[in-house]
Amino acid sequence: TLPARARDPCTLPGHIYNSAMGKVHGSLARAGKVKGQTPKVAKQEKKKAAVARAKKRLQYNKRFINAPVGMGGKRIQPNKQPAGKLG
Repeated sequence: TLPARARDPCTLPGHIYNSAMGKVHGSLARAGKVKGQTPKVAKQEKKKAAVARAKKRLQYNKRFINAPVGMGGKRIQPNKQPAGKLG
């Protein structure tokens, strides 16, 4: 008898066999389909981003100075969802 490794079809030369993993979804012929059919939009010019001290200043102002205040005088979390969306 052959050892278990020799009987496994995955180890035979020239065989592409993957019984444990299943099949790949979709064929490779359709790879990049969506990106290819999306219209190209030219990049717009943006304002120069603040760096170093100026960026920290903007961050501080956004988080503490201009921060929205909720009930009880507490600051609202930056990514807080409206009450209606919470289960």
